[in-house]
Amino acid sequence: MGASSGEQRGAVVSDAVTPVGGPSSVGAVVRVVVRRAEYHDPVTLMEASEAARSVAGVAHVAVGMAEPLNLRILGLRHGYEVEADGLGGDDVVIALRAVDEAAADEALAVVERWLAERGAARRVVDVGPFVFAGGEAVERLRFRVAEAGALPAGLAARAEAIARANDEAVARMQEARPLVVGVATAADVLPGMGPRTFLHAGPPIEWADMSGPLRGAIIGAALLEGVADDPDDAVRRAQAGEFEFAPGHERGALGPMVGVISPSMPVWVVENDTHGNRAHCTFSDALAGFRFGAYGPEVIEHLRWLRGVLAPVVRSALELLPAPLDIRAINAQAVQMGDEVHNRNRAGTAEVFRALAPAFMELDAPSNDVAAVARYITEDLFFYLNLSMACGKATADAASGVEDSTIVTTIARNGTEVGVRMSGTGERWFTAPAGEIRALFRPGYRREDANRDVGDSTITETIGLGGFAMAGAPAIGLFAGITAEDALRATLSMYEITWAESTNYRIPALGFRGTPVGIDCRKVVSTGIVPVVNTGIAHSQPGVGVIGGGIVRLPQRPFAAALEAIAGAG
Repeated sequence: MGASSGEQRGAVVSDAVTPVGGPSSVGAVVRVVVRRAEYHDPVTLMEASEAARSVAGVAHVAVGMAEPLNLRILGLRHGYEVEADGLGGDDVVIALRAVDEAAADEALAVVERWLAERGAARRVVDVGPFVFAGGEAVERLRFRVAEAGALPAGLAARAEAIARANDEAVARMQEARPLVVGVATAADVLPGMGPRTFLHAGPPIEWADMSGPLRGAIIGAALLEGVADDPDDAVRRAQAGEFEFAPGHERGALGPMVGVISPSMPVWVVENDTHGNRAHCTFSDALAGFRFGAYGPEVIEHLRWLRGVLAPVVRSALELLPAPLDIRAINAQAVQMGDEVHNRNRAGTAEVFRALAPAFMELDAPSNDVAAVARYITEDLFFYLNLSMACGKATADAASGVEDSTIVTTIARNGTEVGVRMSGTGERWFTAPAGEIRALFRPGYRREDANRDVGDSTITETIGLGGFAMAGAPAIGLFAGITAEDALRATLSMYEITWAESTNYRIPALGFRGTPVGIDCRKVVSTGIVPVVNTGIAHSQPGVGVIGGGIVRLPQRPFAAALEAIAGAG
């Protein structure tokens, strides 16, 4: 970047008089400022961006920490020229476009003032038992979305049968022991995978009703499989009914966010050693953005690399291990190390890498490929999510089909609707419109850009992880925009709507109390408390990708509808 500006103490500044290429390239003046070793929390940075956008003549503002994903967004999505060499997670990047120098100066001054004033105000001022208080009023999370509701007639008379059924369903969850038994190609292990079959997250949906990010991933998958010549051709073929769409959950598989799985994609093969059922999940592509609906050339090339390099290397490494990877054990260890294995996976990823590293060194494979795979695993902080999801499905599926049980076995969203499945009603879906997300946005994005809630990763919450384990993962606040107190309160509130406490996943901060497990639809309805979910956010337009993370309030209606169905069958 250019020479330092005398006005920006401790900063590096780049000025340009012509727009930098990219989707947000409107504006005659471009500024990129780096403030070294000046950490600010993500909420403060997002608020600073919003404040600067209100300046007349400002076309675009993006403020964020110099993390790898943020730098990719600033460069590839917003078109700013940022030299990443030497930047680290404690450096702040301020990037903006304005119509003239005066507007650029004023917007930059607004950001600087905001960081100086608000940054200090967010320091911890008091720490007590499970209490972390900020220096200013903070909107606390609320989990009750409705008044206590009446249960369907007939359920009370069946309380004993339901209790026995719920005991059995949750016992199956507690006993499940998912192991990684291999890596395979989706078409070889998933039923009904034809050359034009595309699986997706959430309940069933057709092209006409799909959200932007889901359409974007379908376009990308069609290009990967060679069944479309270009994005426009993929859209034409989808509209003409040439593609088959199905929920991954109905084919023994699932994926993060839009969850698109196409025939040639590699998948983890996870087997529940206790009950014998299997689940499959794709490999993480978090650094490329396909899971959020991106489909640019670099995304397709990355998917080809996952298929042609990463999957074969990992498959060969797994074959050299003395025993299969025990995901339940890794989950348990990760929770005690500060993960909730939904949107914080640093410990889980590290544990998987630690297990695979000796095998990597023994592989008969090109050293460049092995090194690239090792590097990728260490850089992709969401690498473990796909395994924790497969573990969740293998665990929850084992609890499905228990007559009279009111325990939730699936929560999944396709970006348009959220779907719930309950043990006592088997594979039947109960749906409602997907919720909006209480969000923390990546640099350059805002609420108006966000798609509705999407993803299969809520399978983690159904088995007592994710939002249900946030008390043990206070750093999730850096992703979701919540406080440590919010994280604690989230977990404590979930004990109110669950049947048991996990015998496998325990939270040190709560005296190693088991996480709340076994969501009981009756308790959701009777208390008005809905499951808390932390989630990523996709842009509403196809092809853009990830723009943030946050907390979503699920609608109560699917849980009530499931109860009505089981009551009517009684």
